[in-house]
Amino acid sequence: MALNTPGKSFRHTYLDYDRLSRQLQDWAGKYPEITELRSIGKTPEGRDIWVLSIGKDPGGVRPATWVDGNMHGGELAGSSVALAIAEAALRLHTDDAPPAGLPAHLRDALRGLHFHICPRISPDGAERVLRQGGFVRSAPRRQPHAENQPHWRVEDLDGDGVCRYLRMRDDAGDFVESASHPGLMLPRRVEDPPPYWRLYPEGVIEHWDGHTIPEPELLRGTPDFNRNFPWSWRPEPHQAGAGDYPGSEPETQAVMAFAVAHPNLYAWLNLHTFGGVFIRPAQDVPDTRMDQADLGVYRQLAVWGERHPGYPTVSGYEEFTYEPDKPLHGDLTDFAYHQRGCLAEVCELWDLFRQLDLPKPRRFVDHYTALSRSDMGRLADWDERRNAGRIFQPWAPLEHPQLGAVEIGGHDPRVGIWNPPPEKLPTICDSMSAYWLLVASLLPRLSVEALDCVPLGENHQEIRISVANHGYLPTNGISAGREAPWNTPVEANFGSHGCDLIEPLQRRQTLGHLDGWGRGLGQASQMPWFQHSSGSDNRARASWIVRGTGTVTIKVGSPRLGYVERCIPVPASS
Repeated sequence: MALNTPGKSFRHTYLDYDRLSRQLQDWAGKYPEITELRSIGKTPEGRDIWVLSIGKDPGGVRPATWVDGNMHGGELAGSSVALAIAEAALRLHTDDAPPAGLPAHLRDALRGLHFHICPRISPDGAERVLRQGGFVRSAPRRQPHAENQPHWRVEDLDGDGVCRYLRMRDDAGDFVESASHPGLMLPRRVEDPPPYWRLYPEGVIEHWDGHTIPEPELLRGTPDFNRNFPWSWRPEPHQAGAGDYPGSEPETQAVMAFAVAHPNLYAWLNLHTFGGVFIRPAQDVPDTRMDQADLGVYRQLAVWGERHPGYPTVSGYEEFTYEPDKPLHGDLTDFAYHQRGCLAEVCELWDLFRQLDLPKPRRFVDHYTALSRSDMGRLADWDERRNAGRIFQPWAPLEHPQLGAVEIGGHDPRVGIWNPPPEKLPTICDSMSAYWLLVASLLPRLSVEALDCVPLGENHQEIRISVANHGYLPTNGISAGREAPWNTPVEANFGSHGCDLIEPLQRRQTLGHLDGWGRGLGQASQMPWFQHSSGSDNRARASWIVRGTGTVTIKVGSPRLGYVERCIPVPASS
């Protein structure tokens, strides 16, 4: 089955590396004034990890958001959605009308931001899945210590271009075939009559001893990029897929290096599949121990998530730990939230469970382990009616080069389970773009409200500047990152031509972080029994005494906000 359909855009098909690269290069060539395309690293197979930066002066510093997709090989929809967000960011600058549903004043504010889009963190993994199928967690490689251990290697044995499954008859098998849905295998029950089967991936066993069949690996022996980031990292075996050390993989190292070099990142969207849910911090503690100001902002994001893609938002710790009270380690959004001070979240695209009309479990993560036989039958019915039968295929005999007589067939989860049918991609792309533009509108916006020259007499003048943050978030971003040493406060720097600063030590003045107007949702100050605003912590002032005539230039900002420059003439005074 060809997942990469020639002639169709990223909104209607899943692009391979070459077509994805051409799409990015086309945008960069067409809009050089507002784009910068760079490779932040190369994969072991020699593919570039692309980042497209969009906005005025794209190589400069402005408050920015980051979007990434496809860090797991089979999660192809993330690339399409990331490209759709890039397209929406381009339209902010190229279309006269704001994007559908976006007020004009927000369009103008968003034009002052940068959008950094990395549509595919794992091009090697995606390419393998697109070309032949089979499970690839992050990249199609094994860690050196596991290279010579017996393991399954995915291979197209029947030449149909798709790697599905093998099944072997075994009296101790743990699966049976559905009587009503060809190709669907069900977990065995004690009352089920034979035949019984064991299931393995279509392929061969590397380093086989001739009799012992290894268990197919989900994470053992192969890196998981989403366990390879430094926050709360734990080595194997404490965390499967962790890698040898944080950033041991070239793909994750490239992302980390970009983030450190760009302290102006304020919001981070990590796109995965599947489930139809946003997963927010905290990953390691319950909400009662989370920063409550940040939690209020995430409540606002949750409202927008329900409005646009229609996905709920859950706590990573309370609803998305695979084992209760055992948080994941080395997660990308933990790195972005805790170490880079970003309003960070995961989106698991594609609401398959809702498509099947399954009831909501106690914890969202239970969806992934709680399908009953009737639910699986519902999936097979949906595949036949709504997914063009892309998932399930009947079984056929095959002579395996190692195992002898087996059967081949079963399901291909790439389209319908791991990713949405291409027919549903446009709606998902549009809704996620609308959502992320709203999130981006929360970023701080530094403004110079006044710059005055006040005569003091005897050829002396006082230069006064008043600056303010007109954005929702404070200039330090989320509360969790406020004290990070790289999260420097706003400064005002004095420069002049033709006049002298009386106190040279005051040339550089620290104004501190400026508050934002937003408070998130669920704050007592918003309630009608005593509504009240904060003080004027969103504003700051600085002044300098100069002598003589000339021009003064004041530069205000920080490495995270970027800088605003204003000039004022200094006339002679009596």
